[in-house]
Amino acid sequence: MISTSHSSDDVVHTVAPLRRSGAHIDIDQLISRLGRVVPEAEIAVHLPLIRSIEALKAENDAVIVAHNYQTPLIAAGVADFVGDSLAMARYAAQCTARVIVVCGVHFMAETVKLLCPNKRVLLPNLRARCSLADSIDADYVRALRQFYPDLPLVAYVNTPAAVKAEADVCCTSANAAAVARSLGVPRLIMLPDRYLARYVARETGLDIITCHGQCEVHVKYSGTDIDAYRRESAAVVLAHPECTADVQDSADFVGSTSAMGRYLSEMRPRRVLLLTECSMADNLSLQHPEIEFLKPCNLCSYMKCITLFGVALVLEDLSNEIDIDAAVAIRARRAVERMLSL
Repeated sequence: MISTSHSSDDVVHTVAPLRRSGAHIDIDQLISRLGRVVPEAEIAVHLPLIRSIEALKAENDAVIVAHNYQTPLIAAGVADFVGDSLAMARYAAQCTARVIVVCGVHFMAETVKLLCPNKRVLLPNLRARCSLADSIDADYVRALRQFYPDLPLVAYVNTPAAVKAEADVCCTSANAAAVARSLGVPRLIMLPDRYLARYVARETGLDIITCHGQCEVHVKYSGTDIDAYRRESAAVVLAHPECTADVQDSADFVGSTSAMGRYLSEMRPRRVLLLTECSMADNLSLQHPEIEFLKPCNLCSYMKCITLFGVALVLEDLSNEIDIDAAVAIRARRAVERMLSL
């Protein structure tokens, strides 16, 4: 197994921006780009909505940031930036737009708001939660701190702002091992994903205390399934650190979404089994048409709560604005900024 611990600066840009002029989308380019993963008729049906979104973006001085797990129609059709959750927040903070639409889940919108306190941050569907983020709350973290008062606590970015506020520093799946090493201690707490914590412990040799958290998408894969797929297809297997321990042990490569994209660019395998959310393979296949992506597909129902119609709706009435209690935001922002300073 090959593993990686790259910095959060490494970002997967799964799609390049379309050539746009106001609401006049280049339909031929859109069909050319998406035809491998989206039927042409579906593209044509959604074109008026895509054009409407472009017009609303211009009218409201808005940009759209999308996570790698969004569908190609969102990632390649309307997004101004595509990447992991922290990269989305960084892009939003650096751009000049006053309105940010987050095509992702709730904790991602909160992270954007933490880094863009003076901008309006909109989430197209407030039901777009996260099974991992919802597995922990601030009360649990405070209780754990009482039990381990002398240990530093690292919060995965896949957590609510209230949890980040209780942490010493945040981490992403891309930089978790580097953050853990930077603390200079033999033992620490890392919450909430137990499989990411196990991965970091193995990478660093540190003693890591964690909890029960897990991603309902990534835990559906099994090492036994991987072995069967590999025998039948001779595919290279890439797994996310949120996958179970047997999957990590069986995979050829374990890394974050950004690390997966970089691996594909550098290694150019002929056939790949990508063990993460299904739309990631669709989006990466647009960037790497020479690679065959096998998909024992697991979809995130929360990510799929985000639709083009929902994007248009929040841009039309500027609804579903994300707001964070000021005291919580100050402390949560400190944990995120400490990570960014490493």
